[in-house]
Amino acid sequence: MKTKALIFDLDGVIVDTAKFHFVAWQRLAKKIGVHFTEKENEQLKGVSRVKSLEKILKWGNKTISDELFHQLMDEKNKDYLNLVYAMTTDDILPGVRAFLDAAKADGHKIALGSASKNAKTILNAVQLLDMFDVIIDGNQVTKGKPDPEGFLKAAEQSGYSPEESFVFEDSIAGIQAANTGGMTSIGIGDKSTLAEADYCFKGFLELDYAAFQTLETKLNINTL
Repeated sequence: MKTKALIFDLDGVIVDTAKFHFVAWQRLAKKIGVHFTEKENEQLKGVSRVKSLEKILKWGNKTISDELFHQLMDEKNKDYLNLVYAMTTDDILPGVRAFLDAAKADGHKIALGSASKNAKTILNAVQLLDMFDVIIDGNQVTKGKPDPEGFLKAAEQSGYSPEESFVFEDSIAGIQAANTGGMTSIGIGDKSTLAEADYCFKGFLELDYAAFQTLETKLNINTL
């Protein structure tokens, strides 16, 4: 059976907002006296805002009140959004728009499965909001990746089973969520980092839609 649901993570797959998260988290970490580099930032990919701040506090061996915790989360989000509001179509990662256009024209359901609570704001800023048939973001899930809740909801609302779904992810947690959910996982990024993915590509210039169709056909043959 031809796969129909294509589920995309947002940060690092559709757009490069990771750089904005890094700037905002680094500013926050500095404020509370925690050393924070790109190495730590890699561990926050695909992780919710709450879990991210918990990790930063743990790295710095810091304990703060619940009130300050929520205050810091709000400050980080405002800082991040100020950067996001300035985004344009130039911030869409190379090859993504062409891939989405071709997949949609070919009858695939296009879904988003992201931990970001700002997903619609970002998609609107880069003029991709109308491309998505289903959007599952951090406002609609109670369990973050590597739990597959978000991807399973995206598949269900797309009208297809997990086995009929591909997930495109750039984080280890996201790949694990897709695998746990019984979907075909496609890593977007470094192959050594995303070794648990069923398939891995550097980006959507390497994985254009023609290459995806070849992969999809191969998968269908192998499962007959």
